Amino acid sequence: MALTPFDYLNEINSGKKDIIVDSDTEKEYNAFMVNKGLGFFEDTARMANVMNVHHHIDKKLQFQFLLNIVRKRKRFSKWFKPEKSSDLDAVKEYYGYSTEKARQALTLLSSEQIDILKKKVYKGGTRK
Repeated sequence: MALTPFDYLNEINSGKKDIIVDSDTEKEYNAFMVNKGLGFFEDTARMANVMNVHHHIDKKLQFQFLLNIVRKRKRFSKWFKPEKSSDLDAVKEYYGYSTEKARQALTLLSSEQIDILKKKVYKGGTRK
């Protein structure tokens, strides 16, 4: 069974059990995601930043540091996800733009022009 960054975060925050037992579980450890998860909280943000500064350290040692220094506590926060925009998707598909270029183009287009683009890229089926 593959471990997710959330498994590692749960052990660091509340489980306090070393789950890196072999090279496979060490490879699965995603330091960036774990540090991002710890960065949401005032009491763990500095520790996550220390690990970001010392990113060259072995993954097992990074996990051991966080496992032993973070105080046991339930921590939960919503992870921010980018919003889906049908306007942005229509501009990206019609012009073949990247997300950033499409955002810039949206500022130049009127709502009527965006509606025309949506109709041109519409492929049928159900709309969301």
